[in-house]
Amino acid sequence: MTIDIDCFISILEKEIVDYQVPVVDLIAVQTNDPYRILVATILSARTRDEVTAKAAARLFGEAPDPAALAGLSRERIELLIRPVGFFRNKGAYLADLPGVLQRDFSGRIPDTVEELCRLPGVGRKTANLVVAVAFKKPAICVDTHVHRIMNIWRYVKTDTPLATETALRRKLPKIYWLKINSILVAFGQGTCKPRHPHCDRCVLNDRCPKIGVLPRRIPGREAGGASHRQTVSRKITG
Repeated sequence: MTIDIDCFISILEKEIVDYQVPVVDLIAVQTNDPYRILVATILSARTRDEVTAKAAARLFGEAPDPAALAGLSRERIELLIRPVGFFRNKGAYLADLPGVLQRDFSGRIPDTVEELCRLPGVGRKTANLVVAVAFKKPAICVDTHVHRIMNIWRYVKTDTPLATETALRRKLPKIYWLKINSILVAFGQGTCKPRHPHCDRCVLNDRCPKIGVLPRRIPGREAGGASHRQTVSRKITG
């Protein structure tokens, strides 16, 4: 079953209008500041959006720019960003960030994936997101939602987010590169959840291959059926 990616993305763009906006995109709308977008992206890893938003607000209240961040101790940063996931590691990364920016980039936030990956706490996912959201340059950010959903659709058949990024760079039309993360993160959080996705109310239900999917059970509705058994018997890669 081959999906029509243009159709899928067009449908989802309309579907997610009323969904909760991913926190990094919300910050980008509020301020197009690469520093704030970078810091919020670092904070957001393994952390719920509502926790990230509150932690980012506390931190930016005392450190609105790299110079102010340089004036905070690691302990103070940890206190401000707690309880984001791995707050001690992230506190160390953020404490080191101003020095690395000043030493290697004359204080500016770099705008390429390769340069961003030289910053503390920044991997390819974070770098791609910052390039796409902060600088509006062609980049594909592949987080767990993008990796998972693209494999559910069998648009790609990959084992890791990095392999998904590579495959999407070859296959996904460039017009979708900047928006695909925002769309699929919102959709993945709201409907196509990692565990027991809400296929019963999904706008793509009749079109989606559902590779490896075990949908949620609806009380009073039979969960089985031949098509259901066939779907859940397939194995998702990644």
